[in-house]
Amino acid sequence: MADSVWFVLAIIVVALVFDFTNGWHDAANSIATVVSTRVLTPTAAIVWAACFNFLAAFVFTTAVASTIGKGVIHPAVVDATVILSALIGAIAWNLITWYAGIPSSSSHALMGGLAGAAISKAGFAALVWPGKWVATLVFIILAPTIGLLIALALTVALSWALRRAMPRRVDRAFRVLQLGSAAAYSQGHGGNDAQKTMGVIVGLLLWVILVAHAAIAAGTVAGGWRIVRTMGQRLTKLRPFGGFCAETSGAIVLFGLTFNGIPASTTHTITGAITGVGVAQRVSAVRWGLAGRIVWAWILTIPASAGIALLSYLLLRTVVR
Repeated sequence: MADSVWFVLAIIVVALVFDFTNGWHDAANSIATVVSTRVLTPTAAIVWAACFNFLAAFVFTTAVASTIGKGVIHPAVVDATVILSALIGAIAWNLITWYAGIPSSSSHALMGGLAGAAISKAGFAALVWPGKWVATLVFIILAPTIGLLIALALTVALSWALRRAMPRRVDRAFRVLQLGSAAAYSQGHGGNDAQKTMGVIVGLLLWVILVAHAAIAAGTVAGGWRIVRTMGQRLTKLRPFGGFCAETSGAIVLFGLTFNGIPASTTHTITGAITGVGVAQRVSAVRWGLAGRIVWAWILTIPASAGIALLSYLLLRTVVR
């Protein structure tokens, strides 16, 4: 049964469901800042973000997809049951963190799922080590840190440059500029995140690329409002100026990592950037207790999704023969 055409087609459907939950779960990454600053209405924001999620298919290479397909677990270990178990682990963790309103990384959930399922089948030798694991684990820390530092520097630099400008004119100008920064961030989000599913499906054919981007765009349209509230309202208060700085900083980080084939966490990146904007105002502007809960979710994502995938593989192996 595991080798049947229907089983493989079912896996493709589940992979696209993961991409949908990725867009749905990570919709906050693309729209929280532009919604919280009231530059766009929630409906306009999700349509804007979804369009640029999809257009990313025509901008970026498939380097991240290659990393997921070959740089996480050994291809020889991969079979239909491993892939299905990995996707179950990633989707389950996405749903758990969405319900809690905590922004976590769908990217790391998928990598953890792949690792857990592969270990369940063939032990730790199934992992490609160091492969892309070291870079991915390092960027759990570096991505938000770089996002924070760029956002902090950009906020301070622009604040100094515009210190004599009228606040009303600054606000009006950045309401327009934030449309561009939101589009750039959404494109970086779509470019990096949609490729994870491409790597899981098979063969980077044009239809695979377009369907993966369409799924993540559809998920963004569905939205994940629990996480939007956390990112856009609870972590720190944003105005159009701060939203522009956060989104621009996040886009810079994502574009660099995507072109270098590193699976990045868009969640980590934008959280760091929003925190950087808050710190530039004053340290107390950031709700550090909430930030701590988010960091714990980041730390738990890979082992938790790996554990779910490991158990899923053991169960599926007894059912699917």
